[in-house]
Order: sequence, then C-alpha cells, then structure tokens
Amino acid sequence: MSKKDNNEMTFLEHLEELRWHIIRSLIVVILIGILAFVFKKFVFDVIILGPSQSDFFTNYWLCRIGTNSFLNTLKLCINSNPIKLQNIQMAGQFTAHIKISLIAGIILAFPYLFFELWNFIKPALYTKERKMAQGSIVAISFLFFLGVAFGYYIICPLSINFLYNYQVSDLAVNDIKLMSYISLIASVCLGSGVLFELPVIVMFLSKIGLLTPAFLKKYRKHAILIILVLSAIITPPDVFSQILVALPLLLLYEISIKISAGITKKQEMIS
Repeated sequence: MSKKDNNEMTFLEHLEELRWHIIRSLIVVILIGILAFVFKKFVFDVIILGPSQSDFFTNYWLCRIGTNSFLNTLKLCINSNPIKLQNIQMAGQFTAHIKISLIAGIILAFPYLFFELWNFIKPALYTKERKMAQGSIVAISFLFFLGVAFGYYIICPLSINFLYNYQVSDLAVNDIKLMSYISLIASVCLGSGVLFELPVIVMFLSKIGLLTPAFLKKYRKHAILIILVLSAIITPPDVFSQILVALPLLLLYEISIKISAGITKKQEMIS
C-alpha cells in the first residue's frame, strides 16, 4: 500500500505543513506559559521552591521514616534548613519568572506537542505502521509525566540537599543564585521526563533493528554501575535513599530489555 498522499506533496508544501504544526504548538505553549505567569505565587512558592522546604512531601516522609523507632536517625531529615537564594541582576527575577513560565508551558503542553508531531509524520506512514503506533501519544505522555514526577519528588529534593550543603572548605559559603536553582529544577524535571522515555526509544530502535536485547543484556552491568554511582552522588549517605533513586531506573532498564526481546522475537517469527 502506498503512503498517503505523501509523495504527491512538494518540499515547500512539507515545510508549510510543518510551519503550521510548529505555530500551533508555540501558541499552546505560550498560552499555558501565560497562565503560569499569572499564578506566580503558587508556581514559585509552592512548586519551584517546594522541594527545598522541610514540609515538602518527600522531605517530610523521609524524616518520618528516619526518625522512627527502627532506624532512629536524623540523616534522612533533608532540607531542614530553609534555603536562601539571591538575585544580583536588575531584571533577574523577571527573567526567572518568564523562563519558568515557558518551561511550565512546555511540560504541561507535552501531550499536545507530541500530538502535533504525530499528525505531521502520520501521512508518511503505512497503515501497518500507524496501527503499531496506536496509543503512542498516551504511552509517551504518561512516561514523560511519570519521569517529571520522579525527578521533582525524588531527585530534586535529594540534589538540593546534597549540593546546597556540600562544601570543599568551611571558608567557602554557598550563596545560591536564583537562576542557578531554577536551572537545577528545570533540568532535573525535563531530563527525568526524557529519561523515562527509554522504553519507547528502545521499542523504536528494536523495531528498526538498531538495538537488540543481547546488546542491552551485555551492557547491563555498566548501566547498573552508572545508575548506582549517580544515586550515591545525589543522595544522603544512606542505603535507603540510594535505593529510592536507583530502583525505578533499574526497573526501567529491565523493562526496556523485555520490550526489546518481545519485539525481536515477534520479528523473527514473522520472518
């Protein structure tokens, strides 16, 4: 079956089509960004600065777990001291406000952004390929938001606690800039969202033959080592916090191996 009208479109027509997909995506991002800009107090005081507060969900429950009768340790009581941020530029806080509003727009508009991307590439796919991709918007969006939540509730508070309290010398005092703090939150949340797309990426690469379960199994030890090292760096010096960060990432890697194995087996049966 030939591809749907794809070969009948000229290069300029493809560019025009892409331009409108991009314009619609930008409009949605900007509209959500404006909404986030309006609710400044909630966005900054509750969401952005939340992971640095002692009453934040993760910080509170880690402290509760650490101070129970079994563990009886204060090591899990992270971010107990309020973080102090500074702004040294005249337009620094306004710039930070705009930046975080746009980032919020990108994160919240992610399902729509992928929907526009899907509508652009869909006409170039065969019917069989479209059927295989059914439900991809829901799956990809779910994994992205799951990754953002993991980064926000797990990695962010642990990273803030580690980096804010880390000192090379008692003579060096951490005086954190507002933009530096925002960049940390944004990069962790977006990075985690992309990282949780690993099963989808593995599925795609396996379908086109660029990745095999044998390759993933071969480098499993390397992946485990990297995950454990990263977990040890950003968490307090206790096994519980390291497991809290490492376990979901290890599980994600194992799921990716299963997905790749299933696709490879199916392709072998067809051939």
